[in-house]
Amino acid sequence: MNKIKRFKLIACEILFREVCLCASKCKNIIDIDFLPKGLHDMGQSKMSKRLQQELDRVETDKYDAILLCYGLCNNGVKGLQSKLPIVIPKAHDCITLLLGSKEKYNEYFRSNPGTYFKSTGWTERDKGPENNELSIPSQLGMNKTYQEYVELYGEDNALYLMEILGNQMKNYSKIVYIDTQTGEFDSYKKSAKQLADNNNWQYEEVTGNTRLIFKLLNGDWNDEEFLTVPPDSIIEPTNTEEIIGYI
Repeated sequence: MNKIKRFKLIACEILFREVCLCASKCKNIIDIDFLPKGLHDMGQSKMSKRLQQELDRVETDKYDAILLCYGLCNNGVKGLQSKLPIVIPKAHDCITLLLGSKEKYNEYFRSNPGTYFKSTGWTERDKGPENNELSIPSQLGMNKTYQEYVELYGEDNALYLMEILGNQMKNYSKIVYIDTQTGEFDSYKKSAKQLADNNNWQYEEVTGNTRLIFKLLNGDWNDEEFLTVPPDSIIEPTNTEEIIGYI
């Protein structure tokens, strides 16, 4: 019989329901810290700094390893290290974790450019970057109202800024709702469909898969899907199909 281990899991709150489901089923003891979705809007260096702070808080004599329920996430995990082993999926971002594999992620993205994704987590935790003062839109002044732009720059400039900055969704043509079957959320699907209709976009529902999250928590770490980072080693992007490595 394999020994039950105790892991500290640091996860994005987008994956709240999926992580809790997997934690309830896995064989190990999992202590979970969820971090806000808005970290992704802060830029690489600030996101990495916030994650490193969480890693540094972990009691090294209490856990067998730290599990990171993140992907590369725009290099947000770059530079992370710990006195404990760190295990992280070889994933581009949370979409990979919701779909169940990097292969499925790559296949979908190649055939569906311009896709905007929704899930239970994105629906429930989507406060918007305008509510995060450290987000990139906030730092660039993209979170202001039309009247605030008028007061700052005059009416003509305000109209121009609203036209340029106001349509942050212009590169999208489709909404996909990822259903990981963690519960019945027809209202979330309807709201995603309504958003697609409002923007004259296509709408699709795809079945997600929590297998990667479960394997992470259950300790089933193969080299193809997971990176195990030795103590004091540093996570680095590889710019290859491996996605991440360590130095």
